[in-house]
Amino acid sequence: MNSAPDMASGAFQMLTALGIILGGLLVVFYLMKRYLKRDGGGGGQLIRVLANRYIGVKKNIALIEVPGSVLVVGVSNDRISLLTKIEDKTVIEGIHRENHGVALSFSDHLQRLTSRLKSDRAGEQPN
Repeated sequence: MNSAPDMASGAFQMLTALGIILGGLLVVFYLMKRYLKRDGGGGGQLIRVLANRYIGVKKNIALIEVPGSVLVVGVSNDRISLLTKIEDKTVIEGIHRENHGVALSFSDHLQRLTSRLKSDRAGEQPN
């Protein structure tokens, strides 16, 4: 009968130690994430990935914006290759316009869809 209290106190000590260790890890990860950011804030980034399209297993093509130009790079499992560099301002503006059209929020998409449905229903009703 003496073994039951020893098991319970041992289990309690073990769970307490585990909680302290996990809590300490969470605090360390939080501090690392907060103070060791390398990307900076959202608006001040100099390098942005505009688009990324997969063309095979572990192979993709990415449009990357750097100040003054847009780079088209091929990314495979073991290398990154520059395919072309776009420096023409009109082409870059077209890429930005197309990219901003795709990056709508969920509420914008929902609003567009409901407005289309409302206009379709209004067109079907006889006057």
